[in-house]
Amino acid sequence: MTIVSLNKEMWKCAACGERVPVTEPLSWRCPSSQEDDRHHVLLLEQPLAPLRGTGEANPFLAYRKYLAWDTFAQSLGLSEADRVSIIETSDAAIAAVDGTGFHTTPFGRNDALSDALGFNANGGVWVKDETKSVGGSHKARHIYTELLHLLALERSGRAPWVERPPLAIASCGNAAFAASTLAHSVQWPIKVFVPDLVSTELTDLLQSVNAGIVRCPRLSTDPPGDPTVHRFREAVKSGAIPFGVQGTENAWCLDGGRTIGWEIADAQERESGPPLDRLFVQVGGGAFAACLATGVYAGGLRPALHAVQTAGCAPLQRAWVNALAGGGSRNAGGRWSECMWPWENVESSLADGILDDETYDWVGVCNAMADSGGSPVVCTEQHIVDAYALAHKVTTINVSPTGSAGLAGVLAMRPNIADDERVVVVFSGVRRQFMPLPK
Repeated sequence: MTIVSLNKEMWKCAACGERVPVTEPLSWRCPSSQEDDRHHVLLLEQPLAPLRGTGEANPFLAYRKYLAWDTFAQSLGLSEADRVSIIETSDAAIAAVDGTGFHTTPFGRNDALSDALGFNANGGVWVKDETKSVGGSHKARHIYTELLHLLALERSGRAPWVERPPLAIASCGNAAFAASTLAHSVQWPIKVFVPDLVSTELTDLLQSVNAGIVRCPRLSTDPPGDPTVHRFREAVKSGAIPFGVQGTENAWCLDGGRTIGWEIADAQERESGPPLDRLFVQVGGGAFAACLATGVYAGGLRPALHAVQTAGCAPLQRAWVNALAGGGSRNAGGRWSECMWPWENVESSLADGILDDETYDWVGVCNAMADSGGSPVVCTEQHIVDAYALAHKVTTINVSPTGSAGLAGVLAMRPNIADDERVVVVFSGVRRQFMPLPK
């Protein structure tokens, strides 16, 4: 099995090709990205080397040498002991706030779900359960390498601030809570930009970790797109640090997000079973699917990636079709404006966490689908509802509607999936008390 080895790693913009060393401090965005042109995203370029996890429970320790962050921190003059200490001390602080620190999450065949969907003994559904991870979802994994970047600058004495600038995120769900949890654990101020009609239950959750909440009504002067993103970008322009899960705003979220894929690849190597055939991933902004696929593929596996969206908000499907028509779905970042733009009329969904009107990290997702022979899946709302109900009927995982949306993709494609195929879904996003129970 192979996985990325970060000895000569660089960031490379998928749109314009500009390269940035990972040793560059505060390297959030492509240097060519402007206020009126955010059609740029930095992706990691890395050579390959054997995967050798240490077996430690914390994936950021077990796979530390494969993280771009470790190379960055080493470039600041921080010793290995310093780098390990930053992870251990911050993880302990996170655990004190959240009740759990970072740890390898369960992955394996779910027999009840496999039987319910009619797979035979050779096939089935493998579930990666992120509901008991930090913040109840995968989101904290992305944001943690952004936090580590900042902590490494402070530990090395290279931070360009005297007083910590605020962190900023645009989100109305799991990412907001994950970011606020991490910020609170290290006593770093954070502003969370949320929709004007955000639920009281969510704001109560954010206030429990001292997040500063900024409601964002849509203004008549706003350009197309999410008003929370517009206000977030204004805050970053004024000095806030981007602290979210959109690679277009902070590429470092694409570093730590790969740990889930590395865990899957590592588990499959130990199992020595037949290869995985398909990987279904719910897609909002796209960083999750891009990182998961990158991690799994770097580990030597090549299941077909299926990025799952709803019929009421499917900008990725449109970008995929446009990219194919315009010259191919791989490396389409240079044709950004012709492929990806905000969805005009977003329809409500039970899986409201994947209703991003723009798939910000679409280039990485399309590359992974093209490389693996995958494709987007557009689900009906009934598929979303049925997947949520099935997850709660036959498993003991307390997953949210958004967190089970990858399973909706399996339901939509099940007639075209052979009974002996091995498919993977990630249940990410714990069901909170204010979320409806499936009927």
